[in-house]
Amino acid sequence: MFRYRLGIEEEYFVVDRKTRNVRRVMPRKFFRACKTDLGERVTTELLQSQIEVSTSPCATVAEARAQIGRFRTILAGHAARYGLAIAAAATHPLAAWREQKQTEKDRYDAVMSDIQMLGLRNMLCGMHVHVEVPDPARRVELMYRSVPFLPLLLALSTSSPFWQGQRTGLLGYRLAAYDELPRTGLPEPFRTTAEYQRYVDTLVAAGVIKDASFIWWSIRPSLWYPTLELRIADVCTRLEDAVCIAAIHRCLVRHLVDHPEINCELDAVDRALAEENKWRAQRYGTAATFVDRGSAAKPIKAAVEELLELIRDDAEALDCADEIRHAHEIVRRGSSANEQVRIYARARIARRSRTQALKEVVDWLCQTTVRTELARSRAPPSDIPEALRAKW
Repeated sequence: MFRYRLGIEEEYFVVDRKTRNVRRVMPRKFFRACKTDLGERVTTELLQSQIEVSTSPCATVAEARAQIGRFRTILAGHAARYGLAIAAAATHPLAAWREQKQTEKDRYDAVMSDIQMLGLRNMLCGMHVHVEVPDPARRVELMYRSVPFLPLLLALSTSSPFWQGQRTGLLGYRLAAYDELPRTGLPEPFRTTAEYQRYVDTLVAAGVIKDASFIWWSIRPSLWYPTLELRIADVCTRLEDAVCIAAIHRCLVRHLVDHPEINCELDAVDRALAEENKWRAQRYGTAATFVDRGSAAKPIKAAVEELLELIRDDAEALDCADEIRHAHEIVRRGSSANEQVRIYARARIARRSRTQALKEVVDWLCQTTVRTELARSRAPPSDIPEALRAKW
């Protein structure tokens, strides 16, 4: 049986414990310490206030969970020694984009040269989930057929209700900012690899992009790995939420591979509805309702139940039924964004200043990021160092 291996990438903010704001310049000793422990599994990001981790290819969701939990714990431990913390949130409640500094790297230099001020405004952290596909030539088809499911995964992941010290009124503001960039948003409706490749080749030949890694859609075929990469999700503050969304994406890929008739004839109306549902996920998060062709708006609880029933057999086959059922818990208590807003509101009701209320949100983010409960994982922590050397 094909294993549908998965990998998870998470981006975090590096936070100054004293000010609760981001650290504008990445401390070299902190990053070197992380690099010593995690090697190629930890990297810099476009801005020096961010850091990224990535798992090895994992045969099970439990293995991916154990790796991400370990990464968060190690980064937080080194951060504490330098007066820092890490925060898994898609936007930072206090940080100002005008104060950020780019990381020195050739690729980042090229990106900044192209997108200019938008690069500094890219103070955003996401979660990317790679799922290995039996036939990599089918990834464009699978991407096309995945589009209607993407808004629900975004809603479950929302962790970005604040921007530049302000409440945005959205639960998932990250994509409102990220979609300023070119080649973002939902993917173009290419149905075949040949169509997609003609698009990429045209942009490369015109000198617009160097390669397909500069296409930043909400889901895409990876240039470097034989995977379909989910990119729409905010980074999740709670590890269990991240694992749930990764497991759902993995099960969906398997289900679409085995059922080629599902979403095989999407048209302009379906794409427009997906765009509307993406906005509703950004605006309302786990309180969203979704527009379905020929029916009234569907509450998120019903949408989750329908999705989990669709992939139930896939979850059993891939041994992640418990992980996908966690989606019910996210809907019940809300995503990270809901908790951030609750903390902020309580502080303001208690007559604390807006800045102090936002600092309390940051404290919760930093504390919750490292509540990984590794003991719950079925993958023994002692097995992780060897697994980190695995390749696709």
